[in-house]
Amino acid sequence: MSKTYTKGDVIEVKIEKIVPRGFGIGFAENLTVLVPLSAPGDVLLVKIRDLKKSTAFADIVETRQHGPTRITPPCQYYGVCGGCDFQHLDYPSQLEAKVGIVQDCLKRIGKIDFEGEINIIESPNQFEYRSRARWHIDVKNKQIGYFRRDSNTIVDIAECPILTPGMQSTLEHLRNDIAWERFWEDAAEMEAVSGEGGRVSTHSMALGDPAAEIDIEINGEQYSYTAATFFQANRSLTGKLIETAIGDATGDNALDLYAGVGLFSLPMARRFKTVTGVEGNSVSIALAEKNAFRAKLTNLEFANKGVEGFLYNNRKKKSDFVLLDPPRSGTEKETIPMLAAMKTPHVSYVSCEPSILARDLRILLDAGYRVESITALDLFPQTHHVETVVHLKI
Repeated sequence: MSKTYTKGDVIEVKIEKIVPRGFGIGFAENLTVLVPLSAPGDVLLVKIRDLKKSTAFADIVETRQHGPTRITPPCQYYGVCGGCDFQHLDYPSQLEAKVGIVQDCLKRIGKIDFEGEINIIESPNQFEYRSRARWHIDVKNKQIGYFRRDSNTIVDIAECPILTPGMQSTLEHLRNDIAWERFWEDAAEMEAVSGEGGRVSTHSMALGDPAAEIDIEINGEQYSYTAATFFQANRSLTGKLIETAIGDATGDNALDLYAGVGLFSLPMARRFKTVTGVEGNSVSIALAEKNAFRAKLTNLEFANKGVEGFLYNNRKKKSDFVLLDPPRSGTEKETIPMLAAMKTPHVSYVSCEPSILARDLRILLDAGYRVESITALDLFPQTHHVETVVHLKI
């Protein structure tokens, strides 16, 4: 008789490997078991939290045997805070897991058998690297921190080991000196980002204060941005990301889609006769134009439009190179099909979500593109998130 399971059952599993979303995967009779905060080689007693057909999501009750790559997490909030989920793995194992996550998504979601090697560029800093954060604020209880794992309740955080020293100082300052009476809601968010010299810009919609501009130099380019605009969170690896994404691309015309404040647009303008950056956020566009003006790049222009609409209006124009770096949620529905139909000779796809990347690559491959290279970058140490750059040509 086949074994059946219900929520609340406690079973023993051995974790085989790490899969997308950072889960460890193990197997019981007639059941695939996904366990957060587990390590390959762990032998665990787990409690089933949710069941979907023959797949269970389970939480660790007891660790009966530690896997060889498991280490003691340095953060006192680890396992409770929902921010990090890889601190229990040694760093080489984190990197290996992230390459495996990319490979899994390519094969399972994109049905892509990539025979080349996926190299991963490690972060120079495994801790104290994060120069951008979103802190949740409980005004009633005067707490600041991150959401509890699988919850919208706040873990009151005094110290976060992945924050840069400047960001940590800002967190401490907020905890000690924040004007609680200025908030008009019981729940709020605070965006914070740091630049040169540890200078920090903060912004909260619940306060209405404008976000101060800060600056940073990367690969010889000067960028202004604020806490109200997107900018990469790992400064120590952003230069490598730019180099990897642009590669050896040169030519006459290029597009930078989801351009933000011009992170890729500026160096692209050194390589191409004309570059157009496309960005829907008007605050980001204003800063991108400021950055281009300061760099004296007269061959660079920006379009303050949604990418899907821009491509529809310019689908008959030819470009030599297109770089796109969409948000984690992915592109608009018709963006990738239109991009595929444009037949741009060289496309560079920068992605922070491997599952969406794999889905979109399938569309581009079906349109005649081939994958030239895949490179992963560990922009987010201590978490399962991974940045991936794919170069495609037709």
